Amino acid sequence: MRNLTDQLTQYAEYHRDARNIATHFIGIPMIVLALAVLLSRPVWGHFGAWPLSPAWFIFGAATLYYLVLDVPLGLMMAAVSALCLGFGAWLAQQGTTAWLAGGIGLFVVGWVFQFVGHIAWEHRKPAFADDLIGLVIGPLFVLAEALFGLGWRPALRAAIEAKAGPTRINPPRGHAAR
Repeated sequence: MRNLTDQLTQYAEYHRDARNIATHFIGIPMIVLALAVLLSRPVWGHFGAWPLSPAWFIFGAATLYYLVLDVPLGLMMAAVSALCLGFGAWLAQQGTTAWLAGGIGLFVVGWVFQFVGHIAWEHRKPAFADDLIGLVIGPLFVLAEALFGLGWRPALRAAIEAKAGPTRINPPRGHAAR
């Protein structure tokens, strides 16, 4: 299994344009939230206050994977996941129309942001097109990038940029995208 640095580096190689990364700060949270909403039905029972649904199991498995990669980042993702699950469970209780409209709307708009970033600025297919683990690493990448912007773990950021290259804006025309 690849470690955290390798996973984030592989994902970062597909995301070097700062504008594309910015679209991911919008698109990926929308998609993750959409999954929490859409997978919050059916409810099979409750674990304390938490409704047990497909969302609970998917987010639980992803959180375990994040914790294996890196405990501090995994714990932060667990908190994000809990917020998403709470919102998803709430919207799933609002009736079928609100549940589907909210979930599908978030999902579609989130993917529009993703593809605009890749087509308009990155000029490269999304990471998951070559490795499906990119679908799981994307949310972790967004959180890590936000934390890097706050000065968190500069050695990890440097290790990723040493392999993937620095972020860039507006490469020269005819320049091959990484």
